[in-house]
Amino acid sequence: MSTVLDDDIAVGRGDASVGHGSTPAPAAGRRRRRGNPVARTGGWTPWLYLAPAVLVLGALLLYPIYQLGLISFLNYTQAQVSGGEPVTFAGFGNYSALFGDDQFWQVLLATVVFAAACVLSTLAVGCALAVLLTRVRAVPRLALMLAALGAWATPAVTGSTVWLFLFDPDFGPVNRILGLGDHSWTYGRYSAFFLVLLEVVWCSFPFVMITVYAGIRAVPAEVLEAASLDGASHWRIWRSVLAPMLRPILAVVTIQSVIWDFKVFTQIYVMTNGGGIANQNLVLNVYAYQQAFASSQYGLGSAIGVVMLLILLAVTLVYLRSLRRQGEDL
Repeated sequence: MSTVLDDDIAVGRGDASVGHGSTPAPAAGRRRRRGNPVARTGGWTPWLYLAPAVLVLGALLLYPIYQLGLISFLNYTQAQVSGGEPVTFAGFGNYSALFGDDQFWQVLLATVVFAAACVLSTLAVGCALAVLLTRVRAVPRLALMLAALGAWATPAVTGSTVWLFLFDPDFGPVNRILGLGDHSWTYGRYSAFFLVLLEVVWCSFPFVMITVYAGIRAVPAEVLEAASLDGASHWRIWRSVLAPMLRPILAVVTIQSVIWDFKVFTQIYVMTNGGGIANQNLVLNVYAYQQAFASSQYGLGSAIGVVMLLILLAVTLVYLRSLRRQGEDL
């Protein structure tokens, strides 16, 4: 009998040892995964797909950026371009002259305020029309999308010229409808900025509208129906339900709009005739153009370009970080 019990205990211990010994199975699995070539190269697969674009963009951007930074450290004017005087190294002289110029800080402040107004207006119009797209029938929705894509596809020079005609003091229909007579919108500083803002919003809101509309369509209908049954208004549904769920998308379109609106050039240059009366409508891009080409201070203009590049690079890093967070949330 004791022999039988000892055999049973041995068998039980064997089973227990098998149970405790089940831990090597994951190790074997790890060995299999470690030996899997797909798992080893999986981290590099996205970079292989991105490699052609990275090479093309690098070839197109790195050399101009290098030249921009190099010229910003040189005394490089029309005399050096024509060969009349030798090119000399200025060190941080261009940056010292730039940061010591009161006009630069005024233009930087105007650029930041103007870009912020454009971004907020674009987001407001784009989000409002995105919500509208979800509440209209198919035909009006299609018409609105086609009109928005038409505005999106219009070149900046063409759009600026059209808006100048609409607000022309002599022949524009806006002054006639509003009864403003021969009021000139581009004469005053704030009215000129407002006119340019309207054109920037007009050509920028389609991106926000289409992106936010796609995000709204991805929200489960049950969530919106439950909020509506609870008595929530349209504004409350947007503020408490849609906006939190669309936060990653809103972050992306906001940062992208900041990048676009901060470097506005064509609209300002065309609609204010190069910066407005007495340069009252200057932004950084137009200011850099004036310094580099109108005043032939190529080194100073390049320094302004480097400052803009650093500012936009910081914004781009925030943009990439938001994309990463969006991917983690998904």
